[in-house]
Amino acid sequence: MVLLGAHESTAGGLHLAFERISAVGGQALQIFTRNQRQWQAPLLSFEEVALFKTAWELAGKIPVASHASYLINLGTAKAELQAKSTRAFVDEIRRCASLLIPLVVIHPGSHGGDGVKAGLTRITTALDQILEEAASPDVRILFETTAGQGTGLGSRFEELAWLLEHSRFPEQLGICLDTCHVFAAGYDLRSPKHYQQTMAEFDRLIGLDQIRFIHLNDSKKDLGCRVDRHEHIGQGAIGLDGFRNIINDSRFSLIPMTLETPKDQTLNEDRSNLATLRSLIKKTS
Repeated sequence: MVLLGAHESTAGGLHLAFERISAVGGQALQIFTRNQRQWQAPLLSFEEVALFKTAWELAGKIPVASHASYLINLGTAKAELQAKSTRAFVDEIRRCASLLIPLVVIHPGSHGGDGVKAGLTRITTALDQILEEAASPDVRILFETTAGQGTGLGSRFEELAWLLEHSRFPEQLGICLDTCHVFAAGYDLRSPKHYQQTMAEFDRLIGLDQIRFIHLNDSKKDLGCRVDRHEHIGQGAIGLDGFRNIINDSRFSLIPMTLETPKDQTLNEDRSNLATLRSLIKKTS
């Protein structure tokens, strides 16, 4: 079984994301629990939480993850930005705890020119403080693999491994693998040989068991470009063979996989991309 879904809008109410994922035939969901372009978010009301939980039950309790705000940068050396990031991420974790969402995906952050080691150290220091303050052990934090743009951290498997190894809360951490991002970072997924090499490297440095969520996105740019530009499945530089490799990998058969590909309000692109992915699943006798 392959758990395929998409990131869906929560416009009009968090619970409406379940209507949207059901409309495209998804079996996994990713959402923003708040406006990701703003630092402050209103507290969740009792009604919002109740509507969300009811809608989730009606949707069959499919896997759900939240994506933290893109504004958050735990790797920054700027005191004001670090304070805002810390408050926002504590709030996000507590919101997920209230909604019973077990996974929060976050980009590790950017070192801003101070170097990889300095940035990684600031991330683990901040995250340990955040997890202690949030006091929500049932919510797991997933560092997302990144493309390597600018001074962003998390594009190399070694960097992600360092973060997991140096936290005081390793049992509350994991990885979200983004296909576009790892490809842009220089890890090839296209042929069976290169795919297995990439996964063997990930397993050696981090462990495949740390992958708890997967983003399925093709890439507008070529291998190793370090540019984060998502494309529809099979229409980018990764191509259909790359996605055939990952969705038929039995090691990920129970790992939720969601699209973050372009779309409009009709959701037709989600339907089309999910149909394309399902056409790549090998039939078993």
